[in-house]
Formats: sequence, C-alpha cells, structure tokens
Amino acid sequence: MLLTSYLLAGLAVLLAWPIPVALSRARWTARSPFAAMVLWQAIALAGGLSMIGALLFWGLEPLGSTLLDAADGSIKLLRGDAGAKTPGPIHIFALSTAALLGFHLVLTLIRAAWRITRQRARHRHILKLLTEESSANPGTLVLDHEIPIAYCLPSFTGSVTVLSRGLVQQLNADELRAVLAHERAHLEQRHDLLLLAFTSWNDALPWLPTSKLSLAAVQELVEMLADDVALREVTAPVLLRALLTVATGALGDPSGQDSSSLPSAGTGGAPTEELSSHRLRRLLTPKPALPRATQTLAISAAVLLIALPTTMLIAPELFS
Repeated sequence: MLLTSYLLAGLAVLLAWPIPVALSRARWTARSPFAAMVLWQAIALAGGLSMIGALLFWGLEPLGSTLLDAADGSIKLLRGDAGAKTPGPIHIFALSTAALLGFHLVLTLIRAAWRITRQRARHRHILKLLTEESSANPGTLVLDHEIPIAYCLPSFTGSVTVLSRGLVQQLNADELRAVLAHERAHLEQRHDLLLLAFTSWNDALPWLPTSKLSLAAVQELVEMLADDVALREVTAPVLLRALLTVATGALGDPSGQDSSSLPSAGTGGAPTEELSSHRLRRLLTPKPALPRATQTLAISAAVLLIALPTTMLIAPELFS
C-alpha cells in the first residue's frame, strides 16, 4: 500500500500543476470545447481522488498490505485486540487529513449550491417586479431598460432567459435568434452545474493551480459550447455582432446612463457573457473541428485519468 500511496501522490502532483498548465495553454481546445471540457473534469476529479487516496493509503499502511487487510486490522484495533497493530502519529495525521479534506470538499460544494440557490431565488423575485413575459419567445423575460443585456437564470423548476428592451431594439431578427439560441444552450446543457462544481473546487482549494486554471477554462469553454449551438442557426458574423452588442452592455453604457437599477446577473455558478479574446478569435477566424480520432483520443485520456486513481483505490495490490 505504501507504493500505491507514492504513486497516487505523484499523480496528484502532476494533476495539480504541469498537466493543467499544459492544457490551459493548448490551442486545440477551441476546436473541440467538448473534449476539452471532459478533460478538465477528469483532471479535477482524478486530482481529488489522488490527493485523498495518497493520504488514506499512507495512514492505513501499518494496518495491512491491502484494503481488506487494513479493514480487518482496523476492526481488530477497535475491538482492542492485543495483537492488532497501532498506527503511529504520522499515520493518524494522514488519515485525519484525508478525512478532513474529503469532508471539506463535500461541504464546500453543498455550501456553494445553497448560496447560489438563495441568490437565484432573490434574483427571480426581483425579475418578477422588473420584467414582463415575452409574447414572441416563451420562457424569456424582457427587462425595461435601454442597456443591452442578455443572460439566463438556470433552475430545476423553470429556467428563464432575460433580455433588456434596449437589446431587443438594437438586434435584428437573426441576431436576436442567435442570442436566444446561445442562452438556450446554456440552459439545456446545464452549464451552470459544471460551473458550480468548478466554483466550489476553487473555493475549497484556492491555492491550488488546478482550481484556478480549471475554473477560468471551464467558464470560457461553456461559452464556446453555447456559441457552437448558436452557429447551427446563424452565421459567425451574425453571432459575433450579437455578442459584441451584449458585451457592450456587460461593460456598461458608454453614454453614462445609470445602470444601478438593473438586477445583477451574478448569480454564481451561472454562465457569464464575457467575450474573451479566444472566443473572439474563434469567430473571426474559424478553424475546422478536431478530427474525430483526435477527439476520441482526448476523451480516452480523460477516461484513463479517472480510471487510474480509481483502480488504485479499489485494487491497490495491482500496483504493489
């Protein structure tokens, strides 16, 4: 089990720094945001399993050479068997750290979900006072304000898309269809749940390079995925014009009009509408999608990343 602990620790180090840094700098991700998203999820999940597993196996090492032996040794220790081995202070510290880390990750996720749920409930209440239902687009609320705004408010009981009157007036029919398709993609693909997971990961381990890089990457990738859905209905120039109009509203009204009365779209864990340089370049100079074989290879690598620490945890004797 000691060798397995070392292997898991080495994998955790790789997933905490060099691998996420390399992926964050990769240029192919814009050509296949879905494969990149799967890889980021695998890195985060495998990294967490590796960190906890390395500490767990280090702590259990005195109790047995396998998980079954360690479980049997733990039972004997709890029963007060005179022949049972007793872990030393370092091993007890490792076991305690593994338990605390796992509890911390789960608690942070629950706390983030609770906070975001309350924020969205308050936001929805404000929208009821300031918006009206769109007669042309079901599930869309229109905010009576001149600043161009578009965002979505995810929910399990009735997600909505919010558009400002100023945006509707500035966009033509194709551009409006592009914005609605983009926001609908966020809601249908539940990008908010992906962002919730990575936001809580960043909240739990803000000092870890993986958490910062993964959150920034996922925020951009969900926008690219929504762009791809919109591009099935409109051309890239139409989508770009619509996104630029929305982006000007996110930056603020250049005319100096007061926007303090606008409800904040920052509901945590929800997609943003930031038009990054990568998204802008992707729409200005479109490149072909990655070959199917390359995408399959990337997804296979993600599966392998998750399978490796999982196998080590379930059957560590295979690596000993």
